[in-house]
Amino acid sequence: MNIGEAARASGVTAKMIRYYESTGLLRPAARRNNGYRDYGAVDVHELRFIRRARGLGFEMAEITELLSLWRDRDRASRDVHRVASGHIEALRTRIAELQGMVDTLSTLVACCHGDDRPDCPILSDLGGGLDAGQPLEPAGKRRQRA
Repeated sequence: MNIGEAARASGVTAKMIRYYESTGLLRPAARRNNGYRDYGAVDVHELRFIRRARGLGFEMAEITELLSLWRDRDRASRDVHRVASGHIEALRTRIAELQGMVDTLSTLVACCHGDDRPDCPILSDLGGGLDAGQPLEPAGKRRQRA
């Protein structure tokens, strides 16, 4: 099948298929006499594998390793387990970081009146304590006024 048919069958865009080939994640497709790529059932299964792994948030290096393990019938499941376990830890770290962001933004939103006044603790926090209307002066001059 051509790249468009492989894309439809796998759920991976033709552009991503070309990218995966260029990075070595996917083996280069066989070529027809006219130079067009020719994909088979194994290629489509590998593309589905990649799509599913990306959907679970695996990094490209992890997908490369998992795909290599999937292709290797003599693999040890401990190797697959190690990659997946490491990914779980990375996800937990990311979840904690995202929860910290939610907590910080929730506090800032609770402190903002959300009315017609220009004062906004959200913008003040993002600006490092300065409002856009405040002139940026050397620290020494600000201290002299205080």
